[in-house]
Amino acid sequence: MIDQATNVRPGEQLDGQAVSDWLRTNGVELVGEPEITQFSGGASNWTYRLKYAYRDLILRRPPNGTKAKSAHDMVREYRIQHALKSVYPTVPTMVAACKDHAVLGCDFYVMERLEGIIPRANLPRDVKLDATQVRKLCTNVLDELIALHKADYQSKPDLVALYKGPGFCQRQVEGWDQRYEKVITWNVPSFRKVRRWLKANCPADSTACLIHNDWRFDNVVLDPHDPTKVIGVLDWELSTVDDPLIDLGSMLAYWIQPDDNFVMRSMRRQPTHLPGMMTREEVVHYYLDKTGLSGAHWTFYEVFGVFRLAGIAQQIYYRYHHGQTDNSAFKNFWIVAHALHRRCLQLMRKAR
Repeated sequence: MIDQATNVRPGEQLDGQAVSDWLRTNGVELVGEPEITQFSGGASNWTYRLKYAYRDLILRRPPNGTKAKSAHDMVREYRIQHALKSVYPTVPTMVAACKDHAVLGCDFYVMERLEGIIPRANLPRDVKLDATQVRKLCTNVLDELIALHKADYQSKPDLVALYKGPGFCQRQVEGWDQRYEKVITWNVPSFRKVRRWLKANCPADSTACLIHNDWRFDNVVLDPHDPTKVIGVLDWELSTVDDPLIDLGSMLAYWIQPDDNFVMRSMRRQPTHLPGMMTREEVVHYYLDKTGLSGAHWTFYEVFGVFRLAGIAQQIYYRYHHGQTDNSAFKNFWIVAHALHRRCLQLMRKAR
């Protein structure tokens, strides 16, 4: 039931002695050397468990050969969580960050392990929730997102520094437009109509707050004694300060409900299909009611979230298509692009 690490993958071994020596040099008290295992979840950074005699730690580092530091900025992710802890307690407790490449050949950070349940595509077999409990889980996850958006980031200089000024929605649209253009393959839609629509309907930012930018059920940790309760939020790599409705729209792109078509249901990676879960429409009403934000431009945010997800999926498929990875799990991602394109067009038609 508890999310567990397993054997370290070949080619991704970690020098535990080097990490222990560095931690001790930086004042972290440790007994003995760690048992090292690795978490399988996530498609970006590598995550390890370092189990010492009296300490249970997590180490996060970028994959080997990473060129774009901005895409795997471990020190940035550490600083965000360290600054956030006092105003948003659900973030993990940070231990130390390392910029000395003599240790592991890359930046990395270490945090305390949160022991709990990660709700992935399906809840663990031993977690049995009825519809009432599922609804409580759903509202608790949404309430955590709302709490983050209301957190007093302005009292923390490291968080204030994340804000790049007005125009976040426009920058996001332009950025993902360019990213998608670079990874188009012959067998996927160009999204040209969608991209033009997003540019033409881009609103001014609704407000500015701290956003997670990758909010999903599989980035939260649940209490093993009460699986409806959130005890942690993970993966702050994309977090920034800007429009909270971008966060909501991006989250809902992953939100698969029972009446979605077969292709959409096959994409599901979180348990939003369970009886008791809100529909996407109910989520939006709940969020807007709790925050007081306007939903006047909501279709833009929802279409953008779906287009952004298509861009993420196509970036992965592009690597498979060009033989940069042989992971067969990616071979049908071109179908995902078509399904997401259709969803964008449906949402745009509804907005007329």
